[in-house]
Amino acid sequence: MSALVEFPCSTDSSGRQGLSDATSFGILGTYPPTASGLASFSAALADGLSTNGAEVSVVRVSDGPPSASTRVIGELVNGSAASVAACAELLNQRDVVVIQHEYGIYGGVDGAEVLGIVDRLRIPSILVAHTIPKDPTPHQRSLLEVLADRADQVVVMSEAASLRLRRGFDIAPRKVATIPHGATVPTKAPCMRSGRPILLTSGLLGPGKGIERVIEAMGSLSDLPGRPRYLVAGRTHPTVLAADGEAYRNARIDQALRSGVADSVCFDTDHRSVPMLTALLQSAAVVVLPYDSTDQVTSSALVDAIASGRPVVATAFPHAVELLASGAGIVVAHDDPDALACALRRVLTEPRLAGAMAAEARRLAPETAWPTVARAYQRLAHRVLAQRRARV
Repeated sequence: MSALVEFPCSTDSSGRQGLSDATSFGILGTYPPTASGLASFSAALADGLSTNGAEVSVVRVSDGPPSASTRVIGELVNGSAASVAACAELLNQRDVVVIQHEYGIYGGVDGAEVLGIVDRLRIPSILVAHTIPKDPTPHQRSLLEVLADRADQVVVMSEAASLRLRRGFDIAPRKVATIPHGATVPTKAPCMRSGRPILLTSGLLGPGKGIERVIEAMGSLSDLPGRPRYLVAGRTHPTVLAADGEAYRNARIDQALRSGVADSVCFDTDHRSVPMLTALLQSAAVVVLPYDSTDQVTSSALVDAIASGRPVVATAFPHAVELLASGAGIVVAHDDPDALACALRRVLTEPRLAGAMAAEARRLAPETAWPTVARAYQRLAHRVLAQRRARV
């Protein structure tokens, strides 16, 4: 796993090292009730910072109903110059701002309207790069380079992301810090599982999720004792739902029927709180991440599985290759359905292997805890604040 960035802590009057509670953070990005991985990230980071004693305010990208959270101090309306200016001033009232960046969440081509806020900031900023395309368009490349140039620091969440950023973009290496994606680490051991073993894929559903790969593999697992069940837990991504309805989900249901495995494949659209999702992850015999992407350098679902101490079987996207290298999971080629079926069979039939994978996941888990991750952001914020003061 990527090492957390380490920066000196402040020292209080008793001589103990710690982080000052006085630093106030602004977070710019999507935020609940928006249903997206990035919105969940913003909320969890804000909670982690607050747990560590920081004051946190959020400027949320407006998307449907406004947030009822008292933490939200402003709503950014894409396409509105007045909103851009007003939101920038709200953020300037904080000590440091964390800017969540993903192409398309802000207004303009590739989300370029975010520059209108960045250009108005008078406080230090930390840019969190959630998506780093392997083959960016010229505009995507130049936009990220400009944002990185104007930010005090750029955060990525894996070494694969750091390498891609440094090789594919003109960004000063000294500005790039790696802080792992956070997750909720359970405080209780999972209950003993009974009944049919569960293969689990969770998260927002849509093309690219790779569900068809696992459905194809289920037929070859029907001979196993206990007859494993594949649970796909999650609603359809709002953007996919608006464009295509439930076409992807319905196609997978039809595939399961045609393949004769409908009684072993279940689609669950229930909304789950973080504790409920954590409990579901802990109940799984194996978490399956069969994604189509060969490009993904950050996966929250992967980190959630590791945090919950579960074995993982994943296609060979970069974050999985990196995070599972020490033995917490098995990585298979994207175009090898037999390898996927074989990996799932091994985890389900070799208790010693599954136990070793789960143990390695539990060893890695503490580094992903949101308070730990938030502390790394606090240390980084202290550093950029000190650098700004030194230049004055």
